[in-house]
Amino acid sequence: MPNGEAGGPIRASTSRTEGRKTGTRTRESYFIYVVQDKGADCSKKQKRHYQPVRINGTTVERVGSFRYLGVHILQDLSWSRHTNSLAKKARQRVCHLRRLRDFRLPSKVLRNTCTIESIPMGNITVLFGNSTKQDRQALQSVVRSAERITHTELPDLQTMYYKRCQTKARRIVKNPTHPNNRLFSLLRSGKCFRSLKTNTERLKRSFFPQAIWALNQGN
Repeated sequence: MPNGEAGGPIRASTSRTEGRKTGTRTRESYFIYVVQDKGADCSKKQKRHYQPVRINGTTVERVGSFRYLGVHILQDLSWSRHTNSLAKKARQRVCHLRRLRDFRLPSKVLRNTCTIESIPMGNITVLFGNSTKQDRQALQSVVRSAERITHTELPDLQTMYYKRCQTKARRIVKNPTHPNNRLFSLLRSGKCFRSLKTNTERLKRSFFPQAIWALNQGN
């Protein structure tokens, strides 16, 4: 099962309880089918033998990866599969951009019709910080191809990543009702935000520590 946002890995007992509740709702509404339910254990801790989760007597299949809202989530929380999918989709749009160039359209028109940027930017605040060097190079190569076709200079992914982090973080700071607003606390100077304590490299490269760093760099 995936990690909780604030409480760490979801316990197996909690998973079984939720499974029973899901089974009850299934019998009542028929919107969820047990044969389609799957789960992935994303815990980084020592492997333990948990009792299988059952819904209406049917064991929920345990998988190494699944797709949720268009995002490929792997059991080890790596983003290689998802970035490869993004790079493949972006290359398809590069082909369309080349066709437009063959019609001798102006560079300004090509730049305005270029929809490649929206593909890697969709979930960049989540996956870019913990992506590998190979994953970043795969996405950056698509951006460079678009530059050569449109004859314009496009911002690199690293710059766009910090810009998106700043924009999203400012929205959270301005919204006191946001559940993660408390993570952005100013120092006594009132100019910089307090850095979050991180015990792992993965947490250090996740959104909130990187967003706070980006905000402090922009001040």
